[in-house]
Amino acid sequence: MDETLGAVIISPQVITTVVRQVASSTEGIAGLATSFSGRMSRVLRGNRSASGVDVQVEDGAVTIDVYVVAKPNTQLLPLGQTLQYEISRSISDVVGMAVRAVNVHFADVQDPLDAQT
Repeated sequence: MDETLGAVIISPQVITTVVRQVASSTEGIAGLATSFSGRMSRVLRGNRSASGVDVQVEDGAVTIDVYVVAKPNTQLLPLGQTLQYEISRSISDVVGMAVRAVNVHFADVQDPLDAQT
């Protein structure tokens, strides 16, 4: 049965939702960064969405930029690598798309006083 029945279209919002779920369930992530202030805002303005996740689909493969806030006293490099792996695995398994890249941007580290409340 090689008949083409039509197209399957997966909205970038679906990918964004999966990325947000993975990030929120990853130990060491306080949350997604949804805005920058001051100089960083001017540098990055227009380059990321308000959700903390940017998704680009090209030739059937997805590139993801995720902007996160880490919990205090967390080693960032291993955390970033874990997040890359888990996001890539989830997109491949759940959405069924090839992942070209997962870029993790640490926008901030949560203030220890905020973490206690």
